[in-house]
Amino acid sequence: MMFGPPATIFWRSKPIAAKLMQMDHNAIKTLIVDDEPIARRVLREELEIFPEILVVGEADDGRRALEQIKALQPDLVFLDLQMPVMGGFEVVRQLDSGPLPVIIISTAFDEHAIQAFEAGAIDYLLKPVRQERLQKAVDRAKSLLTKPVEVADEIAKIAAAGDSGGPSKARKVVGRIGSEFILLDPDEILAFQADGVFVWIITSKRRLLATQTLRAIEERMKDHPFERVHRNTIVNLNHVRKMSAMSSQRWLVTLTNSLQVVVSKRLAHNIRDMLHK
Repeated sequence: MMFGPPATIFWRSKPIAAKLMQMDHNAIKTLIVDDEPIARRVLREELEIFPEILVVGEADDGRRALEQIKALQPDLVFLDLQMPVMGGFEVVRQLDSGPLPVIIISTAFDEHAIQAFEAGAIDYLLKPVRQERLQKAVDRAKSLLTKPVEVADEIAKIAAAGDSGGPSKARKVVGRIGSEFILLDPDEILAFQADGVFVWIITSKRRLLATQTLRAIEERMKDHPFERVHRNTIVNLNHVRKMSAMSSQRWLVTLTNSLQVVVSKRLAHNIRDMLHK
């Protein structure tokens, strides 16, 4: 049997080829998302000085970015805000499950976004990106790679920053199922329930582990229609289907998923206030 000569592979970039040859488990798989080809090329070239960074793909709009994130599962994404079809904020809002990458926002200038980022202590890069600023961003991203809870919380902050009402109005809630971290809108949460050292997030379809204490959640959700009805339960008032009086000071609350919660005597006045709103 005759065999032809071995196929020859031509690498478009020697530094990238070298990285692929030397890639190990410590390589940071990186996706660049920007609608401007020149901006993507410049950032790719800037990243070549970081031996730990491996650029595995590029995307020129938000929809393609979501496809690439799902297919490539990058560790790090450089995400432009202003793009056709789907902007950067919308991309972040649609990252609801699976391994979540560290997101570094890049923007030419967006006054609202920058103000929101500064208020929420979110890292971002202004284009054109300076090398020393890029170094700090990469170092910070590396420190987050082994902290999935912080990564999920960071993504929640970015999603909130993209809302015109400000960070507190659209704050995502981070829940956990196994090794996956899920970003939830407050409207889809029926209740939070503490059970020993665990706090459960209850939706109409599933239960997820919360990443914060019940007290921290209560403080975080104070701008949303949530009310503590028991020392171990906070309910979403918009999901209360029925309230039944058990006595003059005790109530039984039924949520839209048929979950029933007894309201403690100490917090019964909260229910009475709800009835008069």
